[in-house]
Amino acid sequence: MKKKLISVLLSAALVCSVLAGCGKSDSNSGSSAAADESGAADAGSDGAAAQDTAPAEAEADTGSKDGEYDLTLYTINSTDEDFNDWLANVEGATGLKINVIAAPTDSDTRQQKITTILSTGDASVDILEINDEMSASFKNSGWLEGLNDTVMTEDIRGEFPQGYMADMITDRDGQIIGVPGYSGYLAFWVNQEIMDEVGITSLDTKEDYMKYLEAASGNGRYGYGGSWEKTYVFNEIAQFVNMFGGDYLDWTNPANKEALEFFHEMVEKGYTPIDQIADKYEQMNPKFNDGKYGSLFMWGLGTDYDKAGMLGEDKIHMAMVPQFTDRKYIFTDSWSYVLNTASEHKDAAIKFLQYMASEEGMKANYEAFDRYPARKDVAEKVVPDTDPAKEMYSRYANECVVKGRPMLPQTMEFISAMGTIFQSYMKDEITVDDFCAKAQEYVETYNK
Repeated sequence: MKKKLISVLLSAALVCSVLAGCGKSDSNSGSSAAADESGAADAGSDGAAAQDTAPAEAEADTGSKDGEYDLTLYTINSTDEDFNDWLANVEGATGLKINVIAAPTDSDTRQQKITTILSTGDASVDILEINDEMSASFKNSGWLEGLNDTVMTEDIRGEFPQGYMADMITDRDGQIIGVPGYSGYLAFWVNQEIMDEVGITSLDTKEDYMKYLEAASGNGRYGYGGSWEKTYVFNEIAQFVNMFGGDYLDWTNPANKEALEFFHEMVEKGYTPIDQIADKYEQMNPKFNDGKYGSLFMWGLGTDYDKAGMLGEDKIHMAMVPQFTDRKYIFTDSWSYVLNTASEHKDAAIKFLQYMASEEGMKANYEAFDRYPARKDVAEKVVPDTDPAKEMYSRYANECVVKGRPMLPQTMEFISAMGTIFQSYMKDEITVDDFCAKAQEYVETYNK
């Protein structure tokens, strides 16, 4: 491998405008990341992220021409340096001739194009890669083919993250509409140097974590760091709501209120800074490298930390998520391969998807794009033991409730609205009860 390691039509324009300006800075080995993708949304692989930064010709055809192909693939990965090798592998394994259309490099244009293709019944594209935001918007639209009986059969789907599939790629009729291309966790990261300095050896429980927050904070340093810009903080709010045993889509749940009060308490006690409401991952990660934070939640495998010489078991590293209630919780994301219901080449498309869901297809994606396999059985086999993420990713898969992020059809409107009231609560402009009431209103408004 050569590298280390998104009411549909009405919301598409706002999705695009927000995604264009919000980015993850951390690229990774097949996890959530990178340069022009929102922290709250569009959490794609670094292969996906490269599409927003690499100088590529949008929608360039690279496959067979003049109709001499079995299906057309609309992909985010065509500018990857290993793409042609990957394509040759897939064609050799399946016997298919695949025409490739490169998805636009700009995230807003890409969102518009994919929405147009699916909503107009355009049959010129058979397979598309879509992210979680598009999955949330499209899965109940009737635009995507159900795969339970053909691809994601019972024996296969049992190897994928069950919570993620239920939350992100299962429609209201119980049909799975996509094949996840990878798994990428919103991992818990700690600074071991700070832990050693303050004499904290365990972060297993809420009580452990509170002790660490207090011990690590002071003199310009904070126990917890966040990316609290309004379109990014969604990730952290949802993560802590889960940790407290709440339900992000039900703000009458007392545990949700408890989670919000926890954030506010961290600010009040000096465990985390209020000024991070302006921060995206680009601002947060350098501060973590500089020793300003003792812990945080972050997508990816730590490329930013590695580049700064701060990645390692004795420096900054992944850790198990603290257990606040009876279970441990973590989010994963993915881009998924989906089948256009308007496709006129469904037999070939299903054959392609079956390969993508197979051990061999997962291995091919991992080897070409450094995407950590979505199937846990495949990850155990193909990811080398020398990969520093393997042990913790395996533990996340086996010890945590793995969920997809709670998204509504009007995804970015919801994310932005929640981020705005979160900032208002942190600044004491509204009360926690005001927050919960407004949040429930937003759930009902944007779930259409």
